Amino acid sequence: MEYIIIPVILLLILAIVGFMMRRKHTAIIAQLENEKLQIQNNPINEEISKVKSLNMNGETEEMFERWRNSWDEVIDVHMTKIDSLLFDAEDQVNHLRFKKATLIEREIEDYVRKCEKDKDKILEELNELIGSEEKNRIEIEQLKEYYRSARKTLLAHQHSFGIALPALEQKLEVFVQKFEEFDELTRDGNYLQAREIVIGLNHESQETFEYINDVPTILTELQVKLPGAVQELRNGQREMEEKSYYLHHLELTQALDILETEFTALKDELAQLHLSAVKPRVVEINEEIDHFYDLLEKEVIAKNYVDLNCDRLLGSITNVINSTRLVSDEATFVQQSYHLNEKDAEIPKAALKQLEALQRRYDLLAMRVAEEKSAYSSLQEELIEISEELERIHEEQDRLSNTMKKLRIDENKACTQVENLKKTLQDTDRLLNKANIPGIPEEMDARLDEAAEHIYVVMQSLQEVPLNMGTVHNNLNAATLCVEDVHSKAHELIENVMLIERIIQYGNRHRATNPKLNARLKEAEEAFHQFRYTKALEEAGTAVEEMEPGALKRIQEIVAEDLVLR
Repeated sequence: MEYIIIPVILLLILAIVGFMMRRKHTAIIAQLENEKLQIQNNPINEEISKVKSLNMNGETEEMFERWRNSWDEVIDVHMTKIDSLLFDAEDQVNHLRFKKATLIEREIEDYVRKCEKDKDKILEELNELIGSEEKNRIEIEQLKEYYRSARKTLLAHQHSFGIALPALEQKLEVFVQKFEEFDELTRDGNYLQAREIVIGLNHESQETFEYINDVPTILTELQVKLPGAVQELRNGQREMEEKSYYLHHLELTQALDILETEFTALKDELAQLHLSAVKPRVVEINEEIDHFYDLLEKEVIAKNYVDLNCDRLLGSITNVINSTRLVSDEATFVQQSYHLNEKDAEIPKAALKQLEALQRRYDLLAMRVAEEKSAYSSLQEELIEISEELERIHEEQDRLSNTMKKLRIDENKACTQVENLKKTLQDTDRLLNKANIPGIPEEMDARLDEAAEHIYVVMQSLQEVPLNMGTVHNNLNAATLCVEDVHSKAHELIENVMLIERIIQYGNRHRATNPKLNARLKEAEEAFHQFRYTKALEEAGTAVEEMEPGALKRIQEIVAEDLVLR
């Protein structure tokens, strides 16, 4: 039975596969036939017939014949071949020869793609030809209108174009020749060649329009504005030199001579319509002329500055020299009482030497001003440099003078601070002695003595001659830290004593019933009477906290409130 079932299953599988393959190939063949019909039914002949509305000569006639022959070949040859191949493919599928059917399908597909390509090429060239004719017709009218407008402009404004007029007229003559060539090509049906003429004329018209638009402006610049500006600069230079301005360093005469020579060359270039070279150069020349104006204006401004500040600077130098000498004398006097660092002590001497050098520079500057053989801009720069250096020296003297004045102020402040430290230390000692404590620990006594020693060192440093405020400030800072520390420790000591007493008072309620607590409190009391307050606080606090957790914190809060109320 098994030997029968297996062959049956295999046959069934083969039948299913054959059915699916046949269905697949049938669909492919149907798709290829549909594509063939789409190409075959395309109204290419009607499209080609549109060309007959054009001049059927030259390349138009040639292209028409070529397109018609190409399409005839597609319909009469390729389509017939495709029909034959489609029939063969169907026959192979019916006989289940799928491999051969696949090869035929590929061949059909190649034919279809070639026909599609031929069709697309015909339509593309056709559209290009018809489009070219339409564009040519529209654009050539625009170009002719532009030509007529340009011609009228040249005739109406010949003087505005001057030396460039012949070259511009020659450019317009090119348009006439091109129009004639265009008309001839169009009559002969050579629309694509005519299209190239139109494209070239479009570019030429843009360039010519730029020339007609720019030439009058540039010509006015070269013939009127720029020469006028050069002459105005020459007049300004002459007037300023008559007023004692020194302008040789500007080399203005040579520069203007070169520009005037260049104007002639640029006009020759303009006559040849070399605007790409002339136009940017005219812009540069305008910038150069503006720069010359700026240089002359700079000299005028500099002269006003020199006239206004030269004599004033002499008075400033004299005042700073006098003030520096006073600062020098003050420094000598101050050094008898106070210590000045070497750098500060040398400032007045160094400043006087620098001022002598500045005085010499000023004398040379004043001589140059009187001789009138130097540019005012350079004189102004020198004047500004001397003024800035003088201001620096003056500020340095003011700083030193303020530093010396501050020494006396700092000394008085230091004395006041020492008195305050002494009072704080006395208040601390009085606070400890008046406090209800068994005694003062040796450590606290040592701290008090140390603080007193620091104060004594400050007082001694204040007695030194010359007084060194740097040393005083260092000693004063050390004394301040020490006094503040001992004052803080004293308050802490008194607070601890109060806390110990309250803890022992609290613990006394339970001593009779708690032998361990009683023993610990006895140790605390013994340490307390020996002025070992830290040990007493530790013993008493630990004992109470072990007996009743949280009791120590409550006692501390009560003591803190008592201290606030005091």
